[in-house]
Amino acid sequence: MNEKEIAEIRRRFQPQHSNITQVHGCYVNSQGEIISQFGQSLASASEEEAESILSVLKRTLSGTLGKQLNDIVFETRQVADSDEHRMLMALRGSGLKDQEAVQGFYQRVIDSLQMEGPYLILLAHDTYDVPYRLKDGAPNPDGSSEVYAYILCSVCPVKEAKPALRYNVPDSVICSRGPDWLISPPELGFLFPAFDDRSANIYNALYYTRKTAENHPEFIQGVFCTEPPMPADQQQETFREILAGALEEDCSYSLVQEVHGRLTELVEEHKASKNPEPLTVSKHTMRGILEASGVPEEKAQAFEEKYDEAFEGGAVSPKNLINVKECVVRTANATIKVDPDCGDLVETRLINGRKYILVRVEGDVEFNGIQVQFDREPPEEEQGETPSPEE
Repeated sequence: MNEKEIAEIRRRFQPQHSNITQVHGCYVNSQGEIISQFGQSLASASEEEAESILSVLKRTLSGTLGKQLNDIVFETRQVADSDEHRMLMALRGSGLKDQEAVQGFYQRVIDSLQMEGPYLILLAHDTYDVPYRLKDGAPNPDGSSEVYAYILCSVCPVKEAKPALRYNVPDSVICSRGPDWLISPPELGFLFPAFDDRSANIYNALYYTRKTAENHPEFIQGVFCTEPPMPADQQQETFREILAGALEEDCSYSLVQEVHGRLTELVEEHKASKNPEPLTVSKHTMRGILEASGVPEEKAQAFEEKYDEAFEGGAVSPKNLINVKECVVRTANATIKVDPDCGDLVETRLINGRKYILVRVEGDVEFNGIQVQFDREPPEEEQGETPSPEE
């Protein structure tokens, strides 16, 4: 799925646009036991409650593609004959009315998921009359191309709110409030089938994880029986390791800055193009970037091989490889953060055999919020040797 397709489904989660009439779910305690089950009608709920429930479900379609949102791809054999795919199709086909399928799904999630504390498993079913698109991309309200039926699952932690004092406005008194159980935003969830090319694709699901460092691989393996994608944070750490390992002594500040800049340019160009398809970089693209940045051919080839092995030949989002929002220079006892567009203000130098990081200043300088002036430059005879660029 691309950004436009996700946004189109996200707009469904409003009372006036949704065909979701009931939300099914169960409450699971910290020991993995189902304590209660429910099927809550949105029609009988107040408008505020219905909006809040749909808002929680919609969070399962939030985040960035390749980070919080990832495609789950089923093999052909799974679609043809497998318990995991058959169960999802039964949930979707029955509109969550097949109680045996619902109960089996709850138990599969519980058996697979490793989560501290109690949580809710929420299930919703919706049908969407997909409108035709006019030549300008606008929807045509006079016709639809197909009916897209899908299920959405959200797994939400439940946290206990401690007793507290509250002010009762009608009675104008201060009184106590007992402990309560609050539903947190989804920790993980998925949409099935995927809405690819604005049509149902039963070979794919869209998986959501709130944390970019933890995508709950045990859930993906237990529910979908597929290999989980590498978490976004781990992709970035892996990229750093193979870049430093392949370049070795050539991994200078200026070279890494150049690579960072070229990847940032790709991200900015893709954003300016307004292309809804996610941007990825292959091993060949990365090798081209390294060679254009001055990396020797043999080391660029070594990087390409390690990149291919680490990411199993797949293309990776450049946003998962670098932080496009900031440039951080870190030492054992100091951290310098610079706007990515101003990375050239930072330089490395060897002065009298010692390593230094130099930051060229433009404008005022503050120390703990106090505007300070620069110390006067010492007389020429007191100055050390002229700084020379680090080899």
